[in-house]
Amino acid sequence: MDILYLLIPLSVGLVFVILGVLAWAIYRGQFDDVDREGQRILDQD
Repeated sequence: MDILYLLIPLSVGLVFVILGVLAWAIYRGQFDDVDREGQRILDQD
């Protein structure tokens, strides 16, 4: 039962880290135009 006092705050912290990384990626424009980048890879000669 004592392990829950450690695991619950760690899991909440991990959720905040994941949300922070996702927000950073959205803010930096990582998901703006994914179709163009996929097409650019296929069009290389």
